Amino acid sequence: MNVISIREAIEAAVVARGCFLVDVTVSKDNDILITIESEEGTVCLEDCEAINDVMLATFDRDVEDFSLTVSSAGLDQPFKVLRQFQKAVGTKVELSLKGGKKMVADLVAADENGISVKYSAKEAVEGSKKKQIVCHEETYTHDQVTSVRPYITFE
Repeated sequence: MNVISIREAIEAAVVARGCFLVDVTVSKDNDILITIESEEGTVCLEDCEAINDVMLATFDRDVEDFSLTVSSAGLDQPFKVLRQFQKAVGTKVELSLKGGKKMVADLVAADENGISVKYSAKEAVEGSKKKQIVCHEETYTHDQVTSVRPYITFE
Protein backbone atom coordinates (compact mmCIF):
# COMPACT_ATOMS: atom_id res chain seq x y z
CA MET A 1 0.00 0.00 0.00
CA ASN A 2 1.55 3.33 -0.92
CA VAL A 3 0.88 6.82 0.37
CA ILE A 4 -0.17 8.19 -3.03
CA SER A 5 -3.01 5.69 -3.48
CA ILE A 6 -4.17 6.32 0.09
CA ARG A 7 -4.22 10.08 -0.50
CA GLU A 8 -6.30 9.62 -3.67
CA ALA A 9 -8.71 7.30 -1.88
CA ILE A 10 -9.47 9.72 0.96
CA GLU A 11 -9.13 13.20 -0.60
CA ALA A 12 -12.80 13.46 -1.67
CA ALA A 13 -14.03 12.34 1.76
CA VAL A 14 -11.79 14.86 3.50
CA VAL A 15 -12.99 17.74 1.31
CA ALA A 16 -16.63 16.67 1.64
CA ARG A 17 -16.29 17.02 5.42
CA GLY A 18 -14.98 20.59 5.08
CA CYS A 19 -11.49 19.49 6.05
CA PHE A 20 -8.05 19.28 4.51
CA LEU A 21 -5.34 16.66 4.68
CA VAL A 22 -2.37 17.48 6.90
CA ASP A 23 -0.42 14.23 6.74
CA VAL A 24 -0.60 10.55 5.85
CA THR A 25 2.03 8.20 7.18
CA VAL A 26 2.32 4.49 6.56
CA SER A 27 4.78 2.47 8.61
CA LYS A 28 6.56 -0.61 7.34
CA ASP A 29 3.99 -2.65 9.32
CA ASN A 30 1.09 -0.92 7.45
CA ASP A 31 0.10 1.22 10.42
CA ILE A 32 -1.69 4.12 8.72
CA LEU A 33 -2.04 7.49 10.44
CA ILE A 34 -4.20 10.07 8.69
CA THR A 35 -4.14 13.59 10.12
CA ILE A 36 -6.80 16.11 9.07
CA GLU A 37 -7.77 19.65 10.00
CA SER A 38 -11.01 21.51 9.55
CA GLU A 39 -11.14 24.48 7.17
CA GLU A 40 -13.09 26.36 9.85
CA GLY A 41 -13.58 25.39 13.45
CA THR A 42 -12.42 22.04 14.74
CA VAL A 43 -12.42 18.46 13.55
CA CYS A 44 -15.24 16.44 15.11
CA LEU A 45 -15.55 12.71 15.71
CA GLU A 46 -17.92 12.37 12.74
CA ASP A 47 -15.21 13.77 10.43
CA CYS A 48 -12.76 11.10 11.56
CA GLU A 49 -15.40 8.37 11.31
CA ALA A 50 -16.29 9.37 7.73
CA ILE A 51 -12.66 9.13 6.59
CA ASN A 52 -12.25 5.86 8.48
CA ASP A 53 -15.32 4.46 6.68
CA VAL A 54 -13.91 5.48 3.27
CA MET A 55 -10.65 3.72 4.05
CA LEU A 56 -12.38 0.55 5.17
CA ALA A 57 -14.54 0.54 2.03
CA THR A 58 -11.53 1.20 -0.25
CA PHE A 59 -9.10 -1.41 1.04
CA ASP A 60 -9.80 -5.09 1.63
CA ARG A 61 -8.37 -6.21 4.96
CA ASP A 62 -8.20 -9.78 3.65
CA VAL A 63 -5.73 -8.58 0.99
CA GLU A 64 -3.94 -5.84 2.93
CA ASP A 65 -3.51 -6.14 6.68
CA PHE A 66 -3.37 -2.66 8.19
CA SER A 67 -4.23 -0.67 11.26
CA LEU A 68 -5.84 2.72 10.83
CA THR A 69 -5.92 5.87 12.93
CA VAL A 70 -7.67 9.04 11.78
CA SER A 71 -7.11 12.10 13.96
CA SER A 72 -7.08 15.86 14.00
CA ALA A 73 -3.88 17.86 14.02
CA GLY A 74 -3.16 18.37 17.71
CA LEU A 75 -2.77 21.75 19.35
CA ASP A 76 0.67 20.70 20.53
CA GLN A 77 1.83 19.71 17.04
CA PRO A 78 3.77 22.03 14.71
CA PHE A 79 2.12 23.12 11.49
CA LYS A 80 3.01 20.92 8.51
CA VAL A 81 1.11 22.40 5.57
CA LEU A 82 0.56 25.94 4.31
CA ARG A 83 -3.21 25.77 4.93
CA GLN A 84 -2.55 25.35 8.66
CA PHE A 85 -0.42 28.50 8.66
CA GLN A 86 -3.08 30.40 6.72
CA LYS A 87 -5.86 29.23 9.03
CA ALA A 88 -3.83 30.50 12.01
CA VAL A 89 -3.31 34.04 10.63
CA GLY A 90 -4.52 36.48 13.28
CA THR A 91 -3.77 34.16 16.20
CA LYS A 92 -0.86 33.78 18.60
CA VAL A 93 1.71 31.11 17.76
CA GLU A 94 4.87 29.69 19.31
CA LEU A 95 7.70 30.18 16.87
CA SER A 96 11.09 28.43 16.94
CA LEU A 97 13.77 29.68 14.59
CA LYS A 98 16.91 27.95 13.41
CA GLY A 99 19.67 29.07 15.73
CA GLY A 100 17.52 28.48 18.81
CA LYS A 101 15.51 31.71 19.12
CA LYS A 102 11.96 31.11 20.41
CA MET A 103 9.08 33.54 20.77
CA VAL A 104 5.35 33.94 21.09
CA ALA A 105 4.00 36.18 18.34
CA ASP A 106 0.89 37.09 16.37
CA LEU A 107 0.90 35.40 12.98
CA VAL A 108 0.22 38.24 10.53
CA ALA A 109 0.60 36.51 7.17
CA ALA A 110 1.62 33.19 5.62
CA ASP A 111 2.30 32.14 2.05
CA GLU A 112 4.48 29.72 0.12
CA ASN A 113 7.53 31.98 0.73
CA GLY A 114 7.29 32.29 4.50
CA ILE A 115 5.51 33.91 7.43
CA SER A 116 5.21 37.36 8.99
CA VAL A 117 4.82 37.82 12.73
CA LYS A 118 4.35 40.69 15.20
CA TYR A 119 5.69 40.57 18.72
CA SER A 120 6.65 42.89 21.58
CA ALA A 121 9.79 42.70 23.71
CA LYS A 122 11.26 44.75 26.55
CA GLU A 123 14.45 46.32 25.25
CA ALA A 124 16.93 48.99 26.19
CA VAL A 125 16.09 52.16 24.29
CA GLU A 126 18.66 54.86 23.70
CA GLY A 127 18.05 57.85 25.98
CA SER A 128 16.07 55.83 28.54
CA LYS A 129 17.34 54.17 31.70
CA LYS A 130 14.43 51.70 31.86
CA LYS A 131 13.72 49.03 29.31
CA GLN A 132 10.69 49.78 27.22
CA ILE A 133 8.29 47.60 25.26
CA VAL A 134 9.20 47.70 21.58
CA CYS A 135 6.95 46.25 18.86
CA HIS A 136 8.50 44.31 15.98
CA GLU A 137 7.12 42.92 12.74
CA GLU A 138 9.37 40.44 11.00
CA THR A 139 9.19 38.10 8.05
CA TYR A 140 10.89 34.70 7.94
CA THR A 141 11.27 32.23 5.10
CA HIS A 142 10.18 28.67 5.82
CA ASP A 143 13.87 27.68 5.75
CA GLN A 144 14.56 29.99 8.72
CA VAL A 145 11.81 28.44 10.83
CA THR A 146 12.19 25.24 12.82
CA SER A 147 8.56 25.02 13.94
CA VAL A 148 5.35 26.97 14.39
CA ARG A 149 2.53 25.71 16.57
CA PRO A 150 -0.60 27.19 18.11
CA TYR A 151 0.03 29.11 21.33
CA ILE A 152 -2.00 27.60 24.13
CA THR A 153 -3.02 29.81 27.03
CA PHE A 154 -5.10 28.94 30.07
CA GLU A 155 -6.86 32.14 31.07
